[in-house]
Amino acid sequence: MAQPREATTTRTFVDNYCANYKHLFPEVRSFEFFKWLHVGLVSDIDRKSLPAIAKYLGLNNQALLHFVTESPWQINELRNQRLSIIRQVLQRRSFTLIIDDTGDKKKR
Repeated sequence: MAQPREATTTRTFVDNYCANYKHLFPEVRSFEFFKWLHVGLVSDIDRKSLPAIAKYLGLNNQALLHFVTESPWQINELRNQRLSIIRQVLQRRSFTLIIDDTGDKKKR
């Protein structure tokens, strides 16, 4: 039986972060779109919409939309994994989360 192919590499820091979630994606293609979505979110494009991210990355807009809406992964499992990683990093230390939106353009 042939081994499934490895996911396409993206940016090293994105690949390293997303590796923590790989087990949540039963298909390599879904995992690749998960990584590409992260690349789009940290990119310097002005709009972070799915069509804008797909265009920026040269991906099919419908394929990216399908990943978000129809792909075989569970949002609750993803959230639990994210929270588990955060708890592991914090090791019960307290922290303060500061959200600074002063650089965001305001709509009038």
